Amino acid sequence: MAEIKVLGELDVYLFAEGRHPRIFDFMGSHAGYLGDRFGTYFAVWAPRALTVAVIGDMNGWDPNIAYHLNKFGDSGIWHGFMEGCGPGLRYKYRIEVSFSNFVERSDPFARQAANPPSGGSIVAFDDQYQFTDTKWLDDRASWYGRLPMSIYEVHLGSFVRDPANPERILSYDEIGDALIPHVVKLGFTHIELMPINEHPFYGSWGYQTTSMYAPTVRYGSRDQLRKFVDRCHNHGIGVICDWVPAHFPKDEFALANFDGGPLFEKEDPRMANHGDWGTLVYNYASPHVRNFLIGSALCLMEDFHFDALRVDAVASMLYLDYSRGEWIPNKYGGNEDLEAIDFMKAMNEAIHQAGGTTIAEESTAFPRVSQPTYDGGLGFGFKWNMGWMHDTLSYLSRDPMYRSYHHGEITFGFHYGFSEHFILPLSHDEVVHGKGSLYRKFAGNHFDKISTVRGLFAWMWAHPGKKMIFMGNEFAQVDEWNHDRSLDWHLLESPLHHGVVALVSRLNDLYKSLPELFETDIDPSAFMWIRGSDANRNLFITMRKLASDSDIGVIIVANFSGWKYERLEVGVPKAGQYRELINSDSLDFSGGGVVNDSIIKSEAGECDGFANRISISIAANSVAWFRYVTEK
Repeated sequence: MAEIKVLGELDVYLFAEGRHPRIFDFMGSHAGYLGDRFGTYFAVWAPRALTVAVIGDMNGWDPNIAYHLNKFGDSGIWHGFMEGCGPGLRYKYRIEVSFSNFVERSDPFARQAANPPSGGSIVAFDDQYQFTDTKWLDDRASWYGRLPMSIYEVHLGSFVRDPANPERILSYDEIGDALIPHVVKLGFTHIELMPINEHPFYGSWGYQTTSMYAPTVRYGSRDQLRKFVDRCHNHGIGVICDWVPAHFPKDEFALANFDGGPLFEKEDPRMANHGDWGTLVYNYASPHVRNFLIGSALCLMEDFHFDALRVDAVASMLYLDYSRGEWIPNKYGGNEDLEAIDFMKAMNEAIHQAGGTTIAEESTAFPRVSQPTYDGGLGFGFKWNMGWMHDTLSYLSRDPMYRSYHHGEITFGFHYGFSEHFILPLSHDEVVHGKGSLYRKFAGNHFDKISTVRGLFAWMWAHPGKKMIFMGNEFAQVDEWNHDRSLDWHLLESPLHHGVVALVSRLNDLYKSLPELFETDIDPSAFMWIRGSDANRNLFITMRKLASDSDIGVIIVANFSGWKYERLEVGVPKAGQYRELINSDSLDFSGGGVVNDSIIKSEAGECDGFANRISISIAANSVAWFRYVTEK
């Protein structure tokens, strides 16, 4: 066991200022040696408390023999070294909130929580795992902008279950054995984990977090999580973690009214309660709370080597009136939460300084979310393009015969699509709560539905913005996602479902090999509409290129009608030969086989405002990519 780090005056000062870079090394519980004495050092912030004591396995949960902590001056911190107390013991803090009136709370800074939903904390063992991903960490900054990024979103508890015992949730090691080869085979660059911080209610999927420093024990130990991330890195896969600094549940054992009054939550109940979710909103005006949250983010990045955090519910943090009844305007009379905005800027700066990046799940028109703080932005590395997701699914969920009346749902997104560093998300949110799977959203028979899924992916992978799909989408899962059971892997026995997997794999391979599709995501001059107003035929034809003055790039033809077009003429900016790169209707993907010759020669003749054209065939609900080959 290591020598314990004990709080000093500088640590307390920096915590009060909200800028201690590793406050989690001092707060919480830490077992080890203090000189030649073995035990555990406890430190907790509870400024209203009259007394604070540790109760747990070490004293039989008997308050009469509880270990009492000492106040650290007027800092609001209580601390002490309990000799003989070692790792693996459960505990809580017994806080006297008024004379002879006590509450029991879990440790906000605990590095390990007891098996949910017990609500206790555990003195964690020393972390022993030795990472082998030094080169990965040195190189990872390169994918933040101009490199391809395709993300596979995963809920660890339901990706796969034990076939012999479907009720059993697998460990990090077991999940990694199935997940990592699958992601490598499909060619994704990143895995995104739904929240892994401890949460008492499994059905919250981690979005109602009670332990911001303790990974859930459902899948194994802290070191097993480290090993999982390290394995991903050694297979060339980045790991993103969902993180929830917007709100927390009201469970009485956790953060709510921690020391007898509002501490981690906003002080005014009109601002503290998030009615829609039944949760409490963090008090971003408190330097201690800001440091608590930023410390949680840095702990995930530095101690577990996550590459990025996907920050949940950013819109609810930005606006004081977001989905709430009562609210109080800010000092300027507006609805922006100024303290939350300052917090997000500081958090993003800290994460980028630590070598990682951040992704905002943000659904409003708040400006410059993914621009640097030094340039007036919030500082996120990326932002989810929720508008693209909503409009695209709305359009494709209609019967093809009615889509012509809603053509703008596809074209409108290009008016703002270059304003942020966008990620195109088809996340878990779109396949839960009665929304149905992607497959279920689309019209027609079984073949039509699968064709539309394939067409959506071929359109998405060619669209400006990084890519993200939720697990199961890659094989067109039929049923809505259920967190209590495994994905329906048996569907891969069907050629149609297996064809979607083959398409996704090929799309990722092509995407990573064509700089036009990832280097110019935020450059509107490198995007061109070849045909954007052919609503009657449900056609969309675009071009992605590397430079504004280039007439060579990837031409994307999308036919979202319900019928095939033969000898469709498409204008091209340069005379010569073109090659079909991919076609979502190919037999290789269990499509109908309406594809084009490998080499297509252009012909002189005006089309789409160009002097030359090619003639192609394209099936219903299908997308094909073409690229200039040579002038001959």
